[in-house]
Amino acid sequence: MAEAHQAVAFQFTVSPDGIDLHLCHEALRQVYLSGLHSWKKRFVRFKNGVMTGVYPGSPAGFMVVVVSYMSYNKYKQLDPSLGLFAKLGQHIPISPICICYMTLIVQGFFCGLPVLLVGTSLWITIIMIMRNVLKSLLSWHGWMQERHGTVSWSSRLWLLLVRLFSGRKPMLYSFQNSLPRLPVPSVKDTCKRYLESVRPLMDDEQYDRMKGLAKDFEKNLGPRVQWYLKLKSWWASNYVSDWWEEYIYLRGRAPIMVNSNYYAMDFLYVFPTSIQAARAGNTIHAIMLYRRKLDRAQIKPVTHSVTHSHSVPLCSAQWERMFNTTRIPGVETDTLQHMNESKHIAVYHKGRFFKVWMFYDGRLLLPREIEQQMERILADQSEPLPGEERLAALTAGDRTPWAKARETFFSRGKNKQSLDAIEKAAFFVTLDDSEQLYDKDNPVQSLDSFAKSLLHGKCYDRWFDKSFNMILFKNGTMGLNAEHSWADAPIVGHLWEHVLSMDPKLGYTEDGHCCGKPHPNLPGPMRLQWDIPEVIQSSLTVARALADDVDCHSFPFTQFGKGLIKKCRTSPDAFIQIALQLAHYRDKGKFCLTYEASMTRLFREGRTETVRSCTTESCDFVRSMIRDETREERLRLLKVAAEKHQNMYRLAMTGGGIDRHLFCMYVVSKYLGEDSPFLKEVLSEPWRLSTSQTPMQQLELFDLVRHPEYASSGGGFGPVADDGYGVSYIIVGENLINFHISSKFSSPETDSHRFGANIRQAMLDILGLFQLDNKAK
Repeated sequence: MAEAHQAVAFQFTVSPDGIDLHLCHEALRQVYLSGLHSWKKRFVRFKNGVMTGVYPGSPAGFMVVVVSYMSYNKYKQLDPSLGLFAKLGQHIPISPICICYMTLIVQGFFCGLPVLLVGTSLWITIIMIMRNVLKSLLSWHGWMQERHGTVSWSSRLWLLLVRLFSGRKPMLYSFQNSLPRLPVPSVKDTCKRYLESVRPLMDDEQYDRMKGLAKDFEKNLGPRVQWYLKLKSWWASNYVSDWWEEYIYLRGRAPIMVNSNYYAMDFLYVFPTSIQAARAGNTIHAIMLYRRKLDRAQIKPVTHSVTHSHSVPLCSAQWERMFNTTRIPGVETDTLQHMNESKHIAVYHKGRFFKVWMFYDGRLLLPREIEQQMERILADQSEPLPGEERLAALTAGDRTPWAKARETFFSRGKNKQSLDAIEKAAFFVTLDDSEQLYDKDNPVQSLDSFAKSLLHGKCYDRWFDKSFNMILFKNGTMGLNAEHSWADAPIVGHLWEHVLSMDPKLGYTEDGHCCGKPHPNLPGPMRLQWDIPEVIQSSLTVARALADDVDCHSFPFTQFGKGLIKKCRTSPDAFIQIALQLAHYRDKGKFCLTYEASMTRLFREGRTETVRSCTTESCDFVRSMIRDETREERLRLLKVAAEKHQNMYRLAMTGGGIDRHLFCMYVVSKYLGEDSPFLKEVLSEPWRLSTSQTPMQQLELFDLVRHPEYASSGGGFGPVADDGYGVSYIIVGENLINFHISSKFSSPETDSHRFGANIRQAMLDILGLFQLDNKAK
């Protein structure tokens, strides 16, 4: 096969006449092109670093400031020597001509370097003023209190100032230094909001007990741990994010498959090609184009919409580790390994691993050339080496056994070289030998199977430690599995939207292949070599038990979407969250602690915060739907619950959430060696309903009005609690909402399909309260 081909740069033979040296010009040419590519990338990275470092300033602004200062200096006819030479002439016998010449020389010097230095200082001062003014402006969140569709004069003035101080043509990381730091809420406010959130879940005796624990914490230990958090918030960019990454993700010893990793699904109704290698060609090329834009910081900063024409910047820090990143297992804690550059991808097919170079002749491979490489892998009939087929199961099982096996068996020789090829790859690709498809004739079973395959596959055919796995199925459909510690789902969603939108633009030929021609001299993929002992079976056993227990159910809710919900003058997210509360009560006959993920990227290095969706107000509404209440009363309670939910969401987004604060106080208490019964009990409460909305962020990429078939299915994740549900949903266009539900077969309390039916009915029942048909008549 082609991977056996070796390009030899030079050969030499030693004879009595000397050394006969034979150079391979093609190999040397490739070395030259590779070096040229690396230097270009370094220059671009340096240039982008400078541009980002001086933003909202610019080179054009620098020239304006320096030239203006020079013109002012000349207009005022200022003496650059400050009268020095006039005084020298009084005491030293120097002719006027000499003094004139010396003055001209000094003027040339003083009008060059000093003007440049003073002009640069003035320019930097202006930049710092603009940056700090912008940071102060972005710290104000009064605009979030505006009623939807209305903008007050204070918000209009604020938007005008934000635009004025935001500079022109920002790059991805331009606003990083202008974003405010995440504020630390007061202990009193956090305890108060916590008690308010658990009140509907506790009886009077339980609540009084928790109230006493909170009061004791607020009086004694709370102020001490708060002092340390305040100190950290002044010193660090974000007082939460590093501890959140370490203690919630990297220190976890349980499998990351199902428990942490999540998935994204292909188009629902569009099947561009049935040729697996062709779909891989366009998809991988689109991903590499996105990486090139990311390396050049050419991706527009992601913003949060304030009005239809105004938005504010969000933190872009999580994009930095999207590519060339792997989670490395450790005995006690994992680490994230990020490479500045990687020129290859790792590919898995039928138990074999391959290293595929993404560049040739100093350029990125074209889609048809990538398809050519995938065809070579698919045509390879070689058998897996002993232990190779199920090697990736190590990444699916418990973390400590994987860390020990990695240290013992993969730290030297060809095992280390092959493992490096995977861990240092740009990303991981699986050419799956199964077929997955949304089948209109069998929608439930087909989508459920699709979701399970993306979430865990066979437990040994995805490298779960990579930042993300690109999965191409035998019939041409695709999906993605992402590791969670390096970033949250919206960041991966941004990449996924780009890939889905690029696929039809790159196009296919009539027979389903990528456009273009194969390359006649392209070196083939390299087969990775292993010498693997029997260390995998225990990890595979753990992973299979976990995967077999996951009950996945995905379905498109097509009865209505956000278009009708908006006509109800209700937030679509609040509408769905309250529907989930009603569905859960009907499903289990009780309420539970509910987690809804909210972003905090209005702040520097922000990640997520929790919105506790189960509130006293939402419970009151649910009970009204169970009892025989009037429609008017149910509507009133619904509006109160929706307003409460919106207020909580705003608080979470603007740094007023409670769960990250409670988490950080718990970490500090452990560092202090203090045991807090209050914090211990708070952090041990299970989230039996964990929910998340997947936002569509690049609406300009999809025209869902003209082409509703290009709707994305969104993605999902595994259940957080053994007896709970995980629910992910994506609002697609005006008329579609896709739901992804997960639970565990082993729990007698849960059934994903039953819960899905309850969600459908709850959505319809709540919409029915508004009697939109009657209003239309």
